[in-house]
Amino acid sequence: MIKEKILEILKKQSGALTLMEIADLLSLSKPEDIKLLSTALNELEKDVLVYHTNKDKYMLFENSHLKKGILRANKKGFGFVDVDGMTEDIYISSENMNGAIHDDVVLVEIISKKDVDRIEGRILKIVKRELTTFIGEIYYKKGIGHIKLDDSKLKMDIEIPKKRNMNAVDGHKVLVKINRNLGKNRYQGEVVKILGHKDDPGVDILSIVYKYDIHDQFPDEVLHQLNDIPQEVDPSEMVGRRDLREEEIFTIDGDDTKDIDDAISIKKLENGNYQLGVHIADVSYYVKEGTPLDDEAMERGTSVYLIDRVIPMLPHELSNGICSLNPNADRLAISCVMEIDGEGNLVDYEIFESVIRSRIQMTYKKVNQILDHNIVSPGYEDYVESLKLMYELSQILRKMKNKRGYLDFDVDEPKILVDELGKPTEVVLRERGKGEKLIEDFMVMANECVATHIYFMELPFIYRVHEYPKEEKIRSFLTFLGTLGYQLPGNIKDTSPKTMQNLLKFLQEKKEFKILSSLLLRNMQKAVYRPENLGHYGLASKCYTHFTSPIRRYPDTTVHRLLRTYLFKHDMSPKTLHHWQEKLAYITEHSSSRERASVDCEREVEDMKMAEYMEGHIGEEFEGMISSVMSFGMFIQLDDLIEGLVPIKDMDDFYHYDEETLTLTGERSHEVYRIGERVVVKVIRASKQEKMIDFEIVRKV
Repeated sequence: MIKEKILEILKKQSGALTLMEIADLLSLSKPEDIKLLSTALNELEKDVLVYHTNKDKYMLFENSHLKKGILRANKKGFGFVDVDGMTEDIYISSENMNGAIHDDVVLVEIISKKDVDRIEGRILKIVKRELTTFIGEIYYKKGIGHIKLDDSKLKMDIEIPKKRNMNAVDGHKVLVKINRNLGKNRYQGEVVKILGHKDDPGVDILSIVYKYDIHDQFPDEVLHQLNDIPQEVDPSEMVGRRDLREEEIFTIDGDDTKDIDDAISIKKLENGNYQLGVHIADVSYYVKEGTPLDDEAMERGTSVYLIDRVIPMLPHELSNGICSLNPNADRLAISCVMEIDGEGNLVDYEIFESVIRSRIQMTYKKVNQILDHNIVSPGYEDYVESLKLMYELSQILRKMKNKRGYLDFDVDEPKILVDELGKPTEVVLRERGKGEKLIEDFMVMANECVATHIYFMELPFIYRVHEYPKEEKIRSFLTFLGTLGYQLPGNIKDTSPKTMQNLLKFLQEKKEFKILSSLLLRNMQKAVYRPENLGHYGLASKCYTHFTSPIRRYPDTTVHRLLRTYLFKHDMSPKTLHHWQEKLAYITEHSSSRERASVDCEREVEDMKMAEYMEGHIGEEFEGMISSVMSFGMFIQLDDLIEGLVPIKDMDDFYHYDEETLTLTGERSHEVYRIGERVVVKVIRASKQEKMIDFEIVRKV
């Protein structure tokens, strides 16, 4: 309470106050009260809410000359601090790092001179060290273990005493934690896990997995709890549920999918409307709140899908077993059955507990063959009419989404094929056909339906939110388009989804569309989970949640738990609502964080495997497009989405970088390179370890 009062007082002040001035304003005079005030101020300073000046005065940190942000270090020794609310990062030279390492939360003092373009600063204090464990290869020098860290951005020398090396030998990849600072970026640590030898199959991916604090094994207490979970649905568990086992319900997934959490059904009603059923695995029935299984799922936040493996949020006994909507098996579900008219409007709906039996496990590939070419695979004959009716409805829903401003960036994704040893053999584009889009449309409809229902009940809930982009980023993107010679008809006066949709349509016919749509996407905010409804910009949706993937996403599991609490048990007591208000703040923040870690992990694994693939193609030529231009070179994206750098130092002229037009211009040749141009490049270097590919320009196309 006293902290809130202190912050209120400091908000009203234009300058800084001494301890006694704050005490007077709070009417505190007793020594014990002054001591309490001093402790509260120290804690607020530690939390970076209050700044303690050199003159022994206090002010709000946001009013001080310092900035708090996250350090993004470069392997060359310098870094940039990302500060919330600032459009430009703060450059930190190697001599001003003050012992900070990549991902540290730091306090920065800006030291830029007026005649310097970029903002420069020096790190004064490390507020929080996000990284507590590190991945690297152990080697020995004079009997002392040393760690060659996988992340070249980390400038640390970690020594491992013999008694703390877990008998790791030269070449082992290990997970280490720091025990103490020996000074000058030297640390003493200990090995906490041996991942395997660096040359063992799969250890390369495992090293990245552990870097992001992703657990590949479940604790004993979780595995022990599995003994109490049935492998089949007991008739007693169906009591009170709507029995849909005689309905035509089926699933559509990828060829290799084993964790099936959504099934669908369709009917054409007598009034001409469509009845769409979205039936989702009832995971929260088996994963009870507060159990070891639930705690572990919450900690993981999400399943992680890597090139040659899945690290599941739930053990396989659940994710591939009793919770998976496997064909011809009774399964408990939560169903959202919606009546939709010919314009795509939701006319009526029901959300209820059900028991279903999926008729068939379809694949996108075979569904697409039916919808594209009318080629019917064996076993699919009885479902052709339903699939065509579903496609008809999905077209209506997509038209409705487009009408309100839905943004389809149409960004391609790579699929890396590997052999049994995990070595990449081919990189292809991931398909996104009619079947994939159909399922996407149906899941969006169900997610909106569930979110809107609870929103109007005004109850604590999880929302999937995507906020409006920052105006300055969109303006900057439009300015860049102008340098390419593209002028939009009329003026863009707002950043509404409809406006961005028109921008995407304008770009669609341009030869650089794939690159430009990716650049525009990078200028958008990131979608996150929040306990408040802020709408979903990308979907042009006023109210959205994640309800359809409870096997692989913890927010969806929580949404199911809330539906059971509010709708099926009718528990909306003050105690229950208070419990969820408190808990959802943590769940949404933590789930968003684990989602970011998962995405970063998946991307880094892809970068590593692409570099490994290109190690076998050094000297070969490929065609691609310039995807970005920087002061140190330009990135080229090949048609299979492999991306590499043409370093400016390897180019055949001295090239000048223009930050406004994002171009490189040769001093002698006057050759200009800009984003979107097609070029032929030769692979000159590739390193799996560095996750790096270097090209040289052969010619423009």
